[in-house]
Amino acid sequence: MIRNCALVIFCLFFYNFAFAQQFTVTGIIKDISGQAVPFASVSIKGTTKGTSANVDGKYEIKLNRGETTLSFRAIGYKPQEHILNLVASTSLNISLTSESYTLNNVTIKGNAEDPAYAIIRKAIKQRKIHLEEVNSFTCDVYIKGVQRLRSAPKKFMGQDIRKVMELDTNRQGIIYLSESQSKFSFRRPNDVHEEMISSKVAGRNNAFSFNKASDLVINFYDNYLLENKLSSRGFISPIADNALFYYKYKYLGETRENGEVVNKIEVIPRRPNDPVFRGIIYILEDSWRIYNTDLFLTKSAGINFIDTLSINQQFTKVKEVYMPTSINFQFNGNVLGFKFAGYFVGVYSNYDISPIFPKNFFSGEILKVTEMVNKKDSIYWTNNRPIPLTPDEKINYVVKDSIAKRKESKTYLDSLEKDNNKFGIGKLLLRGYSINDRFDKEYISFDPILRSVFYNTVEGFAIKYGVTYRKVFENRRSYSIRPELRYGFANQKLTGSLTGSYYYNPLKRASIGASFGNGIFDLNNLGSMTDLGNTINSLLYEKNFPKFYSKTFVNLNTTRELASGLQGSVSLDYARNHTLTNSTDFKFFDNKDREFTSNNPFNPTTETPLFPTYTSVSATASLTYTIGQKYITRPDGKFYTESKYPKITVLYKKGIKNALGSDVDYDFVKAEISQDRISLGLWGYSSFLVGAGKFINNNSLYYPDFKHFAGNISTIFPPNLRKFQFLDFYQFSTNQQYFEAHAEHNFAGFFLNKVPLLRKAKLEEFIGGGYLSSPEKRNYKEFYFGLQRLVLRVSYGFAYDGGKKLTQGFRISYGF
Repeated sequence: MIRNCALVIFCLFFYNFAFAQQFTVTGIIKDISGQAVPFASVSIKGTTKGTSANVDGKYEIKLNRGETTLSFRAIGYKPQEHILNLVASTSLNISLTSESYTLNNVTIKGNAEDPAYAIIRKAIKQRKIHLEEVNSFTCDVYIKGVQRLRSAPKKFMGQDIRKVMELDTNRQGIIYLSESQSKFSFRRPNDVHEEMISSKVAGRNNAFSFNKASDLVINFYDNYLLENKLSSRGFISPIADNALFYYKYKYLGETRENGEVVNKIEVIPRRPNDPVFRGIIYILEDSWRIYNTDLFLTKSAGINFIDTLSINQQFTKVKEVYMPTSINFQFNGNVLGFKFAGYFVGVYSNYDISPIFPKNFFSGEILKVTEMVNKKDSIYWTNNRPIPLTPDEKINYVVKDSIAKRKESKTYLDSLEKDNNKFGIGKLLLRGYSINDRFDKEYISFDPILRSVFYNTVEGFAIKYGVTYRKVFENRRSYSIRPELRYGFANQKLTGSLTGSYYYNPLKRASIGASFGNGIFDLNNLGSMTDLGNTINSLLYEKNFPKFYSKTFVNLNTTRELASGLQGSVSLDYARNHTLTNSTDFKFFDNKDREFTSNNPFNPTTETPLFPTYTSVSATASLTYTIGQKYITRPDGKFYTESKYPKITVLYKKGIKNALGSDVDYDFVKAEISQDRISLGLWGYSSFLVGAGKFINNNSLYYPDFKHFAGNISTIFPPNLRKFQFLDFYQFSTNQQYFEAHAEHNFAGFFLNKVPLLRKAKLEEFIGGGYLSSPEKRNYKEFYFGLQRLVLRVSYGFAYDGGKKLTQGFRISYGF
């Protein structure tokens, strides 16, 4: 009996050793001229297992003992197959010959339609069928990203670029190198779940790669691609429903691969500045599927930040459908003298196109990154990396990982902080001064003095100065403490506060906070004008728009995610509120036609109290739910992605009578729904916000407790969708009910892109408007239109009270 068991065990061991043993096949893939063929695909025939060559044409694949057929493919080359009978690791170099596409069966007359159009029409007709034919699938995904700096200025903003970015003497080198392996799952129409298995980022030993397989998914069966990524609008697929309006096509010939006819078609923009691709698309005869793509976008198509983006895809047959096995994005650009180039390549293998998913498998979590993902050592990567590293990539890992390890030591960090923490009066005045201890993860920052000085007619010249202490723990848990002092030289009033917060659970986006002290605040709790803007208007133009009051306060607050996409927050406030009056009328220039107004917005000529001194105790609870919220889960937190659906907020605030001597008694409720950047394809994107609220009890409340609105009466202001562009800051706040709506549409250059002299400026045209109705301001409307380029916007608008025009004028806004 024992001998029989031992024999069975021996036989099993021998079988595993003899037949399950793996060997490595390596080689270089070149063309017939000896040039490397980058990113050629290498696969095991009859399976979806495979890999890709690197940028130098070198490949490496692990195979089981015995006979295997390897298939080698690259866009524009004839595929090759090689039968191997492996008994040991071996080397196999490949020489690919260019594919010849014949026109033998086609006669193209000068005045006849190019045969490519008939093929494209059939592909367009089958587009939706091919888009939806695979209901779900799973696969393994390997992603590698490399970004190189080709050249750079010697210094940028006073910093030595070579030292900061760890470049060579020519200011060149790899600035980003990352790899990841994931299990990717998809279910139509748009359910995605990815679990990262391993992650490595050069020079960041404890970092998690932000590689996502879903970011590399680009499906040319969709009408529009890359929406809101490289441009404010998407780019039109060469086989989109309306593609014939935007593209011309040229038939380049046909060839036969794996028993099927492959048509090679050049796609050409009808107009040079349309948001379209250029390059080659390969279509299979009869089924009219996409077989390969070799397409690219240029600056003339409207892409931002980069000059060229090339997209190469290879597909392979999985049962009766074709799935991508290799996707490669290559890009280059020049920003502020920094010339860069890089690529991201994804290798897809081990497809299952009929998976059975457990119940509730798909949720808002699109990517899960676990604790051990970045703990894989170099041996693991040597054995599991499907694409070999190039020599400079190997050096980059070794050097940057070594530097990163050294940077984590207390000796190095202490020496670094000794230099960085040197005090400088210029630093304190302009940028602020910091004392950092990165080893213990403690940071102290002093506000820049110049940005802390301002002027208003209540305080005169004043300074608001604070110091922030921050302590960071593992996985982004942290707490911060900030004392702040404020002193007005005209009213000679010193106020101060202490604020603290503890971010205790990044996975639940949970924090608690508290603050107490006294201070001077805007009567509009949504703010009116920045300190700098008010200082300029007051001193130069004798316009003191903001109005202030003072309060002694205590605040306790907490926020936490209650469910995916649902954030809850609660706060409790105590305040002792006082009115203020102007203390000075100083200005640089005396405008004879204008005088400063009082600090009472309803009585601009006389300093009368807007409200009596009173005590307020209130409690506020709010819920914010984002429909269809998607997120990434990592050990150091939960990271939301931009949702395709609206966000809903409900809020209830209670003024509590007699608690701690409170003089207020009210109940306020509001609800809002909003969404940013709703894609409308070539027509750009829209954003909207609609809100309504009511004081269901207003027995006792004072002006600071009213519902205020985000107004604006200045020419230059920071942009905000909820901000009215012509509404007074204070006049129309309400203690009853209100309804407001804001909408804006950005055409993303749809019209201006057609004007030759303007298209190079990449200007985006937009229109918008706002509406407010309350007992204080019924049927207020405003409309505006303008141009935008990145963070700068110029608009012209009109405001109406019912049917009566109130004002009109230019507005300039800046910032994100």
